[in-house]
Order: sequence, then structure tokens, then C-alpha cells
Amino acid sequence: MPVYALSEAICFPDPSLARADGLLAVGGDLSPERLLNAYCMGIFPWYSEGEPILWWSPNPRLILIPSRFHMSSSLKKTLRQKRFAVTLDTAFKDVMAACAAVRQDHGEGTWIVPEMEKAYCRLHQAGFAHSVEAWQDGELAGGLYGVSLGRGFFGESMFFKRSNASKAAFAVLVEFLTAHEFEFIDCQMKTPHLMSLGAEERPRSVFLDMLHQTLEFPTLRGRWSLESENGLA
Repeated sequence: MPVYALSEAICFPDPSLARADGLLAVGGDLSPERLLNAYCMGIFPWYSEGEPILWWSPNPRLILIPSRFHMSSSLKKTLRQKRFAVTLDTAFKDVMAACAAVRQDHGEGTWIVPEMEKAYCRLHQAGFAHSVEAWQDGELAGGLYGVSLGRGFFGESMFFKRSNASKAAFAVLVEFLTAHEFEFIDCQMKTPHLMSLGAEERPRSVFLDMLHQTLEFPTLRGRWSLESENGLA
């Protein structure tokens, strides 16, 4: 399969035209309009420093149905003991920076390059991107961020500095999404950690059908809150 070069027009090839590894297109920009268009088509950007913007739509797709979230006994104990104070949308930029820094500290590359950070902060300011923070002793101990459209949440990255912090953040996110009738969390590609939490692979065609159905619902747009009945601050 060829890799498609994007023009200035905000459009993408059909995801079914992606290569076997999921790579679909190259180029374009990270404007909010293009990013939202990509997520609506089951496409996301993922590239490293010095590379052009690469757009992906893997097959199969890893998703987690909130009702199938697996909570280990140790995580239940962590939540019961309230080791972490979990918040939503209070430190979005800090969560993104920590996700990048933790990978770099472990000698790994990161796709959270400066232009990606700016792009997702713009989505956050527009009410489409959200963060979950786990705090301990007043410090950011773990968290995650992603994009929300319709009744789908598209996870981007998570980090932890203290054991179980990111899992606690994820558990609270699942509870929040369940309360607001979200249908899935897009985990993008398979990892043992996400599989252990209950994520499962689905053919891309099935995922896209689910995506199109969930986009028929309004987006819970704005700053999310755990303390409000409608979920917005």
C-alpha cells in the first residue's frame, strides 16, 4: 500500500488504505480542525522529532469497553485507602510534559514533541482534550490525557512516578466515562499493560462502525469535573 501525502486541504484517505503497519498518510499540520477530522475517521498522529507528521490507523485496534475494565485487588485497595487525590483537567500541560519526560528518562523516544504538545493544549483549551491527574503529597504522581468526541475517549498517553498512580487515574476516568455513558476508550495499539486492564483488539472495520455510531451523540465539551452532576466545571 502507498503512503498518502496530505495537501493543505483538511481531508484524509480512507483508513482502509493504510499499510499493514497502520501508516496511512504523511504531512499536513496539527491544526485543531485537522486533528478533530482525523479522530472522527479513526486516525491519529504519531511521529518522532525530526520526522514529518505521520498519520496512523492500525488494524486491529485496541479498545476498552468501560464495563469490562479489570480492576486488580491491589488497585481496589489503593483506591479504598485513598492514596491519591484524583482530579480532571487541572494540569493538562503538566501531564503531557510528564508523559514525555518519563519516557525520555527511561531512554525511550517520545512522540510528544513540542509541536504535538502545543497542538493538544489548543484542543484542551477548546474543550476537546482532557487530562486526569493523580496527586500524592501535593505532587503530580501520575496521570493520562486524551481526546473526547461523541461518546468515545481516545487515550493518548499515561505516566506514573509512584506505583499505581496512573492506574488510579485510569480507574477514576473509567468511572467518570461510565457515568456519562461513554461507549469505549480507544487505546490505539496493543500493550500488555492495557490488556491487563481489560482492553481487547477489534478489527478496524468494527472499530470504525463503533466510532461512527458514537459520534452521533453530542460531545461532552469543556472542562471536566468530578464534582459536578453534568461532569463540567
